[in-house]
Amino acid sequence: MTRPPRAQNRPAHAHRYRGRQVLILFSAVLAGATGCSSDAAPRQPAAGGTLTFATDTEPGCLDPQVSGLDVNALIDRNIFDSLVNMAPDGTFHPWLATSWEVSSDGTRYTFHLRADVVFQDGTKLTAEAVKATFDHAVDPKTKSQYAASLIRPYAGSRVIDDNTVEMTLAAPSAPFLQAVSTAYMGIQSAKSLQAGGDGPCQRPVGSGPFKFDKWAQGQSITMSKYPAYNWASAASAHNGAAYLDGLTISFIKENAVRAGALTSHQADVIANVLPTKVKSIESSADLQVYRTQPPGVGYALYFNTTSAPMTDERVRKALLRSVDVDALVKSIYFDQYPRAWNLLNPPTLDYDKALEQSWPYDPAMANKLLDDAGWTTKDADGFRTKDGKRLTVRWPYLTQFLREQRDVLGQGIQDQAKQVGIDLQRIGEDAATYRADLHSGNTHVWDQATVRADPDILRTLFAADQTSDKGGFNVFELKDPQLDKWLTEAVRSSDPAVRKDRYTQVQHYLVDHAMVMPLYVPESLVGAAKRVRGLTFEAAGYPLFYDVSLDGT
Repeated sequence: MTRPPRAQNRPAHAHRYRGRQVLILFSAVLAGATGCSSDAAPRQPAAGGTLTFATDTEPGCLDPQVSGLDVNALIDRNIFDSLVNMAPDGTFHPWLATSWEVSSDGTRYTFHLRADVVFQDGTKLTAEAVKATFDHAVDPKTKSQYAASLIRPYAGSRVIDDNTVEMTLAAPSAPFLQAVSTAYMGIQSAKSLQAGGDGPCQRPVGSGPFKFDKWAQGQSITMSKYPAYNWASAASAHNGAAYLDGLTISFIKENAVRAGALTSHQADVIANVLPTKVKSIESSADLQVYRTQPPGVGYALYFNTTSAPMTDERVRKALLRSVDVDALVKSIYFDQYPRAWNLLNPPTLDYDKALEQSWPYDPAMANKLLDDAGWTTKDADGFRTKDGKRLTVRWPYLTQFLREQRDVLGQGIQDQAKQVGIDLQRIGEDAATYRADLHSGNTHVWDQATVRADPDILRTLFAADQTSDKGGFNVFELKDPQLDKWLTEAVRSSDPAVRKDRYTQVQHYLVDHAMVMPLYVPESLVGAAKRVRGLTFEAAGYPLFYDVSLDGT
């Protein structure tokens, strides 16, 4: 059974985060995992043992301010703590910061730090370490792929004393505390950052409950309990050292092999259980499946509206209507992943339900749109042409991070696009080729899903100043004044009604102008042995191992 957070008194300075959907999500998650008895007698957590968690993706760097991969947040949360904690009910609570104040204009945050925190290298947490971490995130030399965009308005920090730091923002930012609470803004040892080199990437040093030990590239990352740990966030079920002696993150890309590791007890917990494997795991007497639906954006296709033929809205709409998303998602994911209608996931704050059912499969409409756009002739292969040129749409993908049977889904989309005469070319590439191709101007489709517990993720994806070189996800460097206006007004407003209105406008605009094709809402399907106790999930949906214990150790 999952273990709810310990009872707590809300401090006077706790900030309410408008997370009604997040609260709904976690009410279900914390009620218990599938297959767990809700009236089981409570057990005292047993100390000891090493838990093996198997996932399908290996990070390239463990510096939390560098990579934006989900797997980085999952791993780094064990090594690093943040200034504040975003609890499942949407409130912010102390963590490394005991309290904080925000100026009336929303541009200055003053954090008061705990005096008893010691990093895993023996150095103390000070305001200098906090300043060094935030400065590191926005330093161009860091080449941040995500953290810099999370704290985009950050203009600098002033150390007031060892335990007090004042941060200045260039403009108000309503989601700033949420960004600060993420693993991507985990506080690093100043000594580690000053040493530089590949240390932060390959040998990270934080103040979290587990200390990095070893990284066997292509195989696993091992961590051991940090015995001195005694500053857990209020959302944790206990304080003090972790129950586990060690934590091993094993990298197993093949879905069947990863599932086999769980059923053969080589792994205690696995990520991304295939929907086809859920029933067989749930039928096992000693296994269970945890389900969470993370906030953020679901798996979707993003169209490059700056490169022909995708500059023509009729072509984009034709592609959108040519795909029977319902049938594909149902046949591939066996009702474990819901079909998406909106770019935002339903648990995300300000998700607009009105978009549901708004763009059904309609090949007749797709054909008419293409006719109207002048693609009226066909070549010998059945693809539409205009002025002797085939209607070709290029969709490269990074083979290294292929997951969740997206290759099968991609093939289905490709086949259905062909039925209306679109030559959708899906091309697998290595990392170097993919990066170059993505920014070549000859890529028309980009696909991804991103977890974040705030609709501000839309700004990261579409604002003109959120390009890849600045840590954002606007990979096609789109410049849409209307989107920029709404997204800027939303991020700078402290009024929930204003933010909701602007994010609603953005969600509709993206679908109405066929800038995206939402496909499915990823369900985090985590398989675990029933001897694993105390497994819970943070606000972003990642599993937490600090409170976990193993029966029989």
